Amino acid sequence: MDSEANDFQLQFETLQKQDMHSSNVRKAEWENMARLCVKTCRMDAARVCFGKMKNARAAKALREAEAEPEPEAQVAMLAVHLGMREDAENLYRSCQRYDLLIYFYQALGEWQKALETAETHDHIHLSTTHYNYAKHLESMGNKTLAIEHYEKSDTHRTEVPRMLQHDASSLESYVNKKKDKDIYKWWAQYLESQSDMDSALHYYECAQDYVSLVRLYCCMGNTQKAFEIAHTTGDRAASFYVARNFERQKDVKQAVHFYIRAQAYNNAIRLCKDNGLDDQLMSTALLSNPQDMMEAANYYKKKDIHMDRAVELYLKAGCASKAFELAFATQQFSTLQSIAENLDENASPALLARCADFLITQSQHEKAVELLIAAKKYHQALKVCVKQNVTITEELAERMSATASKDLSEEAHKEVLERIADCCRQQGNYGLAVKKYTQAGNKSKAMRSLLKTGDTQKIVFYANFCRKKELFIMAANYLQSLDWQKNREIFKTIVDFYTKGRALDLLAGFYEVWAQVEINDNQNYEEALNVLNEAAKCLSKAKDSSTGQQEARLADLKQKIALIKTFVRARRLYAENAGFAVQICEALLDEPQLDKAVRIGDVFGFLVDHHCQEGNVQLAFGKLQELHKLLPAHNVRQYISQASLKALQKGMAEIGVTPGTL
Repeated sequence: MDSEANDFQLQFETLQKQDMHSSNVRKAEWENMARLCVKTCRMDAARVCFGKMKNARAAKALREAEAEPEPEAQVAMLAVHLGMREDAENLYRSCQRYDLLIYFYQALGEWQKALETAETHDHIHLSTTHYNYAKHLESMGNKTLAIEHYEKSDTHRTEVPRMLQHDASSLESYVNKKKDKDIYKWWAQYLESQSDMDSALHYYECAQDYVSLVRLYCCMGNTQKAFEIAHTTGDRAASFYVARNFERQKDVKQAVHFYIRAQAYNNAIRLCKDNGLDDQLMSTALLSNPQDMMEAANYYKKKDIHMDRAVELYLKAGCASKAFELAFATQQFSTLQSIAENLDENASPALLARCADFLITQSQHEKAVELLIAAKKYHQALKVCVKQNVTITEELAERMSATASKDLSEEAHKEVLERIADCCRQQGNYGLAVKKYTQAGNKSKAMRSLLKTGDTQKIVFYANFCRKKELFIMAANYLQSLDWQKNREIFKTIVDFYTKGRALDLLAGFYEVWAQVEINDNQNYEEALNVLNEAAKCLSKAKDSSTGQQEARLADLKQKIALIKTFVRARRLYAENAGFAVQICEALLDEPQLDKAVRIGDVFGFLVDHHCQEGNVQLAFGKLQELHKLLPAHNVRQYISQASLKALQKGMAEIGVTPGTL
């Protein structure tokens, strides 16, 4: 390929030099060089060759060919002007420009090749090729074959009648043969122009052109036949033509009837209004578009008749506000209720609010609330819920929340959420209140509502989820109200929550309660002492432990610990030194604050048990009497062991005291 290109370049330069030094270079030599340009696809050299040949037409065609994107298509145009048909054909095929190849075949008169190429490779140009071939055949006088190709190009409905217009018999034969509605119609119009009305009617009927049939019958004065055709076929255009004819004849009812059949409702409405056909006007307007409905409604309103119809038309036209105003003015209360019940959020806020007010007067509070929400009157809707005890369901709350989030600022939306939650809490729907308070960001109120539910599992989960000190404290306070003494998990959670909430003073209080439970229920002063020591540690670490109140509390707690420690020490020493233990207990009874730490009954019980074991029944009985005086309303037997009670009963019987004294 490189050697061929070099040879061509050498020949081209040589020919140029010869042309510069001599004028004897013949046109044929340049033409041969141009042919070589086709073989080598050298368009630049081809321009020079055509210039030297002084072939203006070829040069112009070459410039036009340069607009083609494919180089092969450009060179093919060069080959065409040089008479290199085979080369041109091959070039068009190589770049797949079958459209140009089809035009090439048509220019050469090779119609079969053009049709075959279009059929095989370029369906887009197939109809055009058939049409061009038909035009060629028509010019050659071959009308029969021309008709065939006009049909294939789908232009026969206009081209064949044009071609055969001077041969009426052939044209009529073709029309009857094809049985095509468009051709029937064309032929009928032609016959009508020739005043052959009967034949025209026949062909209009074949074409099913009912409006032309009606028009022609009316022109011929046979209005009854026109009426029958329009009535039977239901053709809209035919019905409209008949209606116009009846209107010209002042037959209003028939005109309205056919205008309705033609769906020309505005014409029917116009006639009804102009001729006082009020009943017909209503039925017609309901079939029409909103604009016509509004026009009919305005007509009734202006004449001050059939206001119920006006209201209905305003509603159908989508103008609910006008319908409501008119119904309210004319006191159509059933209609008002229907309007209000069928409104949705697409209505104007002002109309929704007015309808809501009306429904409230009719005690339909649930629907009124829905309309107020749609009107974006959230606070008013909530007031109605509270005042009229309308239950806020989860669906209603969610709809209100979703609507408010689209229309209000973030702060205003949170306020609405909190108001919803307030209403839910007032209605006892604490679960929904928790949800809305949480969405509003008010977790404290959410926890208070959750505490109302008594759902311990959810309370614990919510406190752990939110991880706020105040919520931990609230949850721990609630858990104290449960039977934490028997449920170790609840006990641990209380301690954990007070610790997480950094409420060491409250934790100390809980420990004090725990210690008191150990004393009251189990008389376990040792455990109570351990717990109170933990309480003292918490209280000393509390943030406000430096305050006077906290210091006093800590001092009281330490005094209580000291008294309990003394009593515990006495009980432990009893086995080793009973006398010293008794002395300690006797001394404890002289402590003024004893009862705040150690139950007096437990100290007396300890002394009674000791004297009974020593056989000093009278001393034991004396202590029992003292206890009765100190705790007259108590059952003192709970502080005395069963063995001591039996010893007392036996000893008293011996000294003549009745057992009933115990």
